[in-house]
Amino acid sequence: MFVIGHRGARALEPENTLRALRRGMECARYVEVDVRVSRDRHLVVIHDAAVDRTTNGSGAVGSLTLAELRDLDAGEGERIPTLAEVLHLVSERGGGLVVEIKEPGSEVAVCAMLARVRPEPLLVVSFHPEIFRTVGELLGDVATGLIYSRSLEDPVQAARAVHARMILPKFTRVTPDLIEAAHGAGISVVPWTLNSEAEFTRAVALGVDGFASDDPCMARDFLASHGG
Repeated sequence: MFVIGHRGARALEPENTLRALRRGMECARYVEVDVRVSRDRHLVVIHDAAVDRTTNGSGAVGSLTLAELRDLDAGEGERIPTLAEVLHLVSERGGGLVVEIKEPGSEVAVCAMLARVRPEPLLVVSFHPEIFRTVGELLGDVATGLIYSRSLEDPVQAARAVHARMILPKFTRVTPDLIEAAHGAGISVVPWTLNSEAEFTRAVALGVDGFASDDPCMARDFLASHGG
């Protein structure tokens, strides 16, 4: 069972910053980042569509230039990183990367950059299944994952329809039947976001393949002590 450092390690450091990624890589097999597009079409790493929650600025990410975004404080003096900076960091240090594509229409640019600098292992994930055809065409056999939080009639079939290798459900959506169906179809189940020992314990009992955590170091230590 593997751990994904959610937004790097957002419980420990300012989320989606290089500092959070460095911390997450100390403890998790993968670190995860969210990718959006600036007004001048640069790929930047930030979760929300607006900068208000995670920086000292305000406004939509897509209404600000890269220079304007880089001028903001993303927490403890950290800056909003570009995807290029993230790829350089992860490739240099080694370890896995999960790239969440937040905005349909940006997948061509994201894939072009991943084709130039491709950490291994690499997972490309999204709530938007329509992007995966392009991702597959541009990156070949890269592993992909369908994220969802609302109830889906058949998550396994939804993943199979877009050739995704994993589903990433909100943890409250995970059931033994879901795991059995997914594993029967050769699809991994990687829920989010688990942050307590009770959740870790349930994940182990259910037999998920991995999970995302805001505190990947706590998750790693728990699994190490419980044979996960």
